[in-house]
Amino acid sequence: ASPPSSSPSSPLWALPEELLLLICSYLDAQALGRLGQVCRRLRFLSSRDLLWRRIARGCLNSGFTQLGTDLAAGIPVKERVKVSQNWRHGRCRRETVLKWKCKQVLMPWMELDDEYLYLSQAENIQAYRLCPDSTGLQPHPQAIFSGHQEDVCRFVLVNSHIVSGGGDGNVVLHKIRGSYSVKFSAHEQEVNCVDFQSGLIVSGSRDRTAKVWSLSTGRVGQCLHTVQTEDRVWSIAISPLLSSFVTGTACCGHTSPLRIWDLESGQLLTCLGTDFHRGAGVLDVFYETPSLLLSCGYDTYIRYWDIRTSTRKCVQEWEEPHDSALYCVRSDKNHMIASGSSYYGVVRLWDKRQTRCLQSFHLSSPTSSPVYCLRFSTTHLYAALASALHVLDFTAP
Repeated sequence: ASPPSSSPSSPLWALPEELLLLICSYLDAQALGRLGQVCRRLRFLSSRDLLWRRIARGCLNSGFTQLGTDLAAGIPVKERVKVSQNWRHGRCRRETVLKWKCKQVLMPWMELDDEYLYLSQAENIQAYRLCPDSTGLQPHPQAIFSGHQEDVCRFVLVNSHIVSGGGDGNVVLHKIRGSYSVKFSAHEQEVNCVDFQSGLIVSGSRDRTAKVWSLSTGRVGQCLHTVQTEDRVWSIAISPLLSSFVTGTACCGHTSPLRIWDLESGQLLTCLGTDFHRGAGVLDVFYETPSLLLSCGYDTYIRYWDIRTSTRKCVQEWEEPHDSALYCVRSDKNHMIASGSSYYGVVRLWDKRQTRCLQSFHLSSPTSSPVYCLRFSTTHLYAALASALHVLDFTAP
């Protein structure tokens, strides 16, 4: 058959646009791409986000959650589908964008927004502006957030605020744009983890407690609850419903290292899992939805929990193939998971629909270093190791 004519008198253009879009909605990505090569009119039609949205929801890291929420509005969906294929096949350009002396930074942590990458370096948190359309960062930080006397252990970025916990036992709150900051003594030992939502901070410490703090007017820094976890707390996260929080502990006793606590009362709600062996501490936790939770740690497994169906057993799990502890885990809230391993800076990509690892990237060789933290956008993945920050650019394979 002859290709459709681009002439306005062609019968093809006599059809309403809604009908044309309906016809095109039955095409896959390859067919849509070929259709766009016919003429300018069809190239415009076949590039509409409406047509690519269905395809994108089945792709890795295309910016859509399982529920269809678009987390990357403003970026053409067709372009995201193209870049998604690079994620799936491991096609990227690697670059080391920052280096530092190992003695200055023990376990760097970072957060990412649309304009800046925030990186903890010793007792400070530094904000580096992302260079547009490239993997790089501007060479010097645009801002430095101070307040700790010892290394920052972890921090979170929420609603233009940074909340950090440090080796000095303090919690520090900074407003990113402005001079406002609050510092208070939180724990007797280092604060290993923090989270911040809706005027409440939760913190976890090596001193075997987790605490809930108020930031409401007149009660800033007031401790609302102290939870006796009876184990060192390595990770913590507030549920998106703001009704509870989860702690990941060292698993030195017989209690599950994953426990969920009521945010209002501080009482234990439930324990997750029954098959953790001694020492299987949970180093990172991540809520996808109020009922879906990812965890990882020393026992080399990524676990996916659905607390609507069972608290005794996870619904899926993936084992790190080289028997390495997993320091960090994140997902695109849809099909892709990224994890950071304890040896040789290994970052792995996983597809939840598969049991085996999808792609692996070795970022520190021959010197071995854990991936202490990773973050990613729809186009770039950032991995913080003991002495350097690495970037994988999936727009430029």
